Amino acid sequence: MGLYLLDYGAGNVQSLANSLTALGHSFQWIKDPADFAKATSLIFPGVGAFETAIGHLVSRGLFQPLREYILSGRPYFGICIGMQVLFESSAEATSKGLGIIPCPIERFSDEDKAVPHMGWNAADLITTQQDAEGVNASSYYYFVHSYCAKYNPEKYPEAMRWVHSTTQYGQEVFVSSVRKGNVFATQFHPEKSGKAGLALIDEWLRKPESAHTHAPSAPLVSRPPAPKHKLTKRIVACMDVRANDQGDLVVTKGDQYDVREKATTTTANTAGAVRNLGKPVALAAKYYNAGADELCLLNITSFRHSPLQDQPMLAVVRAAAECVFVPLTIGGGIKDTVDPDGTKRPALEVAGAYFRAGADKVSIGSEAVYAVEKLRASGKATSDGTGAIETIAHVYGKQAVVVSIDPRRVYVDPQTYDGPYKSELVYGKPDGPENERGKAWWYQCTVSGGRETRPLSVVELAQGVETLGAGEILVNSIDRDGTGLGFDLDLVNLIKKSVKIPVVASSGAGTAQHFVDVFQRTDVEAALAAGIFHREEVRISEVKELLRSADINVRDN
Repeated sequence: MGLYLLDYGAGNVQSLANSLTALGHSFQWIKDPADFAKATSLIFPGVGAFETAIGHLVSRGLFQPLREYILSGRPYFGICIGMQVLFESSAEATSKGLGIIPCPIERFSDEDKAVPHMGWNAADLITTQQDAEGVNASSYYYFVHSYCAKYNPEKYPEAMRWVHSTTQYGQEVFVSSVRKGNVFATQFHPEKSGKAGLALIDEWLRKPESAHTHAPSAPLVSRPPAPKHKLTKRIVACMDVRANDQGDLVVTKGDQYDVREKATTTTANTAGAVRNLGKPVALAAKYYNAGADELCLLNITSFRHSPLQDQPMLAVVRAAAECVFVPLTIGGGIKDTVDPDGTKRPALEVAGAYFRAGADKVSIGSEAVYAVEKLRASGKATSDGTGAIETIAHVYGKQAVVVSIDPRRVYVDPQTYDGPYKSELVYGKPDGPENERGKAWWYQCTVSGGRETRPLSVVELAQGVETLGAGEILVNSIDRDGTGLGFDLDLVNLIKKSVKIPVVASSGAGTAQHFVDVFQRTDVEAALAAGIFHREEVRISEVKELLRSADINVRDN
């Protein structure tokens, strides 16, 4: 079989390549327009912005050959942007799509939910399960997108004849997969959807090519929104990665951001050594198999001078992406840098290297604080578009950019404080922790892993990075980190109510109940932990079991 993969030059296609290899399927890459004639089956995967995808296809001479390939009747499998380009246009772009499916791609409304739509959701089949193209109505699949084809049989009856499944997010029902003739495409990412996604890919590839050339038109059915969507809450396992004193990369965890062991009197040469909780690739595989919905690798020391020459960390990402089939976020040093030889490395280039290695999202920390300070100092509503957040979001889509924030409490007199952050004050509850009663505080932003404070509140930072184009916020808490006292729910609620993008709660989890607390008492989409998973004080399966018993929707393995 002449299976070819189309890399349009921007999205993370390595994840699909890894999935195919793991499943035992061979393939070749479309390298130039002439390769389309050699392909007997074609997969077009990728994350990214519609405008960028179309622009790359056109500039490389691939747009028209791709359209001709699809119209030739040979099997086509599109993933995410590979589905959206089939439509005639997108609200995200001025460029036109392939026009195979006659309706537009539109932006989700953020009136009742966060945008992007990010996480694990169900796909409801238009036809019966027996007639499904690998899509399982009882499974969850991973979505990450801000734009969609809304399901509207009355307005777009011809286009809706292509619809294979729909999904609900908030009170909007959208097209999550299409199938007609030789075309099959999904809005979700099967290559990042764990066992269910791998099974879908494998089933499509193992069928004879002739089985993918004559799918019938779909019936037009009514799909009014249900009272509640099926998007699950995500459990994220995080690994702080750094070199130990011998130069080996290890997973570590700090006590209040201090990652070295306390001095001992028994073994002098190990006193103060970097805390070693395991090897990053082995732990990543362990957490994937344990049911983690996402994984996060944060390089906390190695990016100091030359991120693109940090080959050990790039190797870690490549190796992890070969055995992990859920989303992978990489953080640390995603910024404009200059190599020791004077070569300038823009943040976009650094991020691109990690996407090509297998990362799905990049996490930006201190640089986001500086960017928001610059934006506020300019007095303008928008930036000049040259910063790390803006450039990466423009090419890869805002869903690919996570901003990790590290705020610290600043206590003030609740009776007399009349400063600039009065509207952001949090007050200790009478029945709360004893050391908080009668107190008030605001949250100040920090950089350099909490070592330096900045004249910026956490609300100012959160709203600023949303303006710059971040697609998700990871909320750490310096005060709660390593304490095991639970997530700082006041901080999480403060951020969640200030922005309209997804939020991940982090820092402080000590028990499985703390995950129940954060999902019941805030509207966050995900919660992250590190140390309690590394030390096996709490297991991911235990967390999910307790969440299910509390009627909180989570994904099975």
